[in-house]
Amino acid sequence: MLMVVDIGNTNIVVGLFHDGEMAAHWRLYTDPRRTDDEYASIVRSLFRDAGITPASIKKAVVSSVVPQLNDTFVSMIEKITGKTPFLLDPSLYEKLPVTVPDSAVHEIGSDIVCDAVAAWDAYKSAVIVLDFGTALTFTAIDGTGHIRGVAIAPGLATAVKALFRDTAQLPSVPLEAPPSSLGTNTIHAIQSGVVLGYTGLIESLIGRMRADLGVCAPVVATGGLSGVLEKETAIFDRVDPLLTLTGLCLIASLL
Repeated sequence: MLMVVDIGNTNIVVGLFHDGEMAAHWRLYTDPRRTDDEYASIVRSLFRDAGITPASIKKAVVSSVVPQLNDTFVSMIEKITGKTPFLLDPSLYEKLPVTVPDSAVHEIGSDIVCDAVAAWDAYKSAVIVLDFGTALTFTAIDGTGHIRGVAIAPGLATAVKALFRDTAQLPSVPLEAPPSSLGTNTIHAIQSGVVLGYTGLIESLIGRMRADLGVCAPVVATGGLSGVLEKETAIFDRVDPLLTLTGLCLIASLL
């Protein structure tokens, strides 16, 4: 069995694959203050509840955009499984079916690379990936599997938290579409500006990316908040909240 871990700024997603098929997955809060022993206790409990034997893990791969947790998770996985995990970094990119621009090889997030690998494997053509996380990222892959570029905006939850944190009278609100764009109370006004406003941002930027790629590339949405805008736009060809884990599974088969 394969263990994959996607360490993001807000959440950590742990997945298990058997013969290329996802067998289980869990989402944890990201907390750089936790030790390897604390994470080991949590993961052992999750394994036990799912009837998973740690000894069944034969390989592990980690993607991380939180460097403070890299050593923590390598140590945690070693303690639980006895296996030293692969940490996805630029030294491994040459093994992948997609190529990363030389100018970005040490800057691009490993989660973006995982998304690109999974999307390219699904379409084998130009494709655009939207990852709804702490940041909202747009990744454009051309017809040769080359990552042409990335656009980054604040994530949906990040935008709402910024309003709540930095204004005196605006509350934190649920991330869902309001009944109308014409907000008649504070909650609906914020939902209109963020949820419906981001719908316009996404449609506009995807249009520009398609023009720059020179092709009407399909769009794949992923990330924990990918479902928020699914009913508000027809621009998504596919919504897969666990695309990053699929990319890690595909990468593991190459290592």
